[in-house]
Amino acid sequence: MNTVVIIGHQRPGSFNHAIAAAAVEELQSLGHEVVFHDLYAEKFDPILPHEEVRPDFELDSVLRRHCDEVLAADGLVVVHPNWWGMPPAMLKGWIDRVFRQGTVYSFTAAGVTSKLAGKRALVLTTSNTPREDELRLYGDPLENLWKNCIFGLLGVDDFARRNFESIILSTPEQRAAWLEEVRHLVRERFPR
Repeated sequence: MNTVVIIGHQRPGSFNHAIAAAAVEELQSLGHEVVFHDLYAEKFDPILPHEEVRPDFELDSVLRRHCDEVLAADGLVVVHPNWWGMPPAMLKGWIDRVFRQGTVYSFTAAGVTSKLAGKRALVLTTSNTPREDELRLYGDPLENLWKNCIFGLLGVDDFARRNFESIILSTPEQRAAWLEEVRHLVRERFPR
């Protein structure tokens, strides 16, 4: 299995980076080919210029590589913090530029057709808001975004998301247990 792992967190050494590292290690231990992108470390350009929106736009080599890797993948793992109920702008820009109309999906008279249909996705997020407060106050906007607005539209029905919270109040023991849970989720979603 070929899996793309994307992290959208600006600080090396963050718990998000530990989550991504655990996911990559587990995937590799299962024999998967892994493509890993740390968007901040790579200085991925998240800005979508107007002319690039055209489906026939000639992509530069970096963007073409990202698109090709996503299309070739059997599964995707996305790791990021919850910022204001959204992924960081860097990751949102990656989605805008890589999950592109004419490359990843198309609109047809019958609806959306997607080259990602049938793939698997695991989204691992972190937040500081306690889960009960998140649900009561906001209704978990990240679940809706990833499950319905992005992967649902693109036909990725084999989807799971896990949010780890509250990061700011967590203990080293909790974080170690969460990393074990990440490994378990990866094994469950992406078996040999």
